[in-house]
Amino acid sequence: METVVSTPCKVNVHLGVHAQRDERGYHRVDSAMLPVALCDVVRVEDADELSVSFSPSLGVPVDRTGVWRAATLFADALGRAPRVRVSVEARIPESAGLGGSSADAGATLRALALRWGVSPLDPRVLAVARRVGADVAFFLDPRPSLFAGAGDVRVRSFPDLELPLALVMPRAEGGSTVEAYAEFDRSGTPPVDAGPICDALASHDAAEIAARLHNNLAPAACALCPEAGVVERWLRDLPGVLGAQITGSGTCSFAICESREAADDVARRAAEFGWRAWSTKTVGLAGEVC
Repeated sequence: METVVSTPCKVNVHLGVHAQRDERGYHRVDSAMLPVALCDVVRVEDADELSVSFSPSLGVPVDRTGVWRAATLFADALGRAPRVRVSVEARIPESAGLGGSSADAGATLRALALRWGVSPLDPRVLAVARRVGADVAFFLDPRPSLFAGAGDVRVRSFPDLELPLALVMPRAEGGSTVEAYAEFDRSGTPPVDAGPICDALASHDAAEIAARLHNNLAPAACALCPEAGVVERWLRDLPGVLGAQITGSGTCSFAICESREAADDVARRAAEFGWRAWSTKTVGLAGEVC
């Protein structure tokens, strides 16, 4: 019998990258993330040996994916063999800053924890999530949260909220996360304090959340993909948009909209430029919406 987990993507309403690094060499990061109702579906069933597949294919060897690493590291942590078949139905675009690969790895860990009788928030699961990637821990329990450390330690959660969003990706491809951080090291500036947007998230103040959007990694993303900056600026000037920003290391930008109708209109207008676009919303727990 298979275990099925649907996982949302995420947007960073605050991403503050610091120059300081931890003992692993990772930048210190303050990351306020919201889950978004654009979802991948992960299915896990028993098998003779570990196998991983993606639909559509990622075009990279599966043993180099976060899903493979999550399954092998978690099985090793429990002292068992990863005799499972993992199938991923992928809708979240890659290289977008939406956390697609981290979402899939986190969903895989959640599914395996359910099958193997372990809480998804067991310290062993959390430890594996942090080894696989900085955002993976968020997807073990995807709800509005502030993460610190390398963006992998939850320090505060916020009430569920629903904000109409439009997601828009440029035609051009951007650089990798590694390349974005390398560019930040050359030209990045210090982040602003995350306190004000945390207050806005706690009070469900959509206009204040939109006014406090911050991502000091965005200039690096724009240096690697100038069209991403074009999309971000275009979104900010549209009627019905409260605020807009590149998410994560790019290339996707999101717009917080006044209404679902406004988000629909933004997505429609973006598609006329040949940009990939979605009208969607922020959500609470993944199981409620995906």
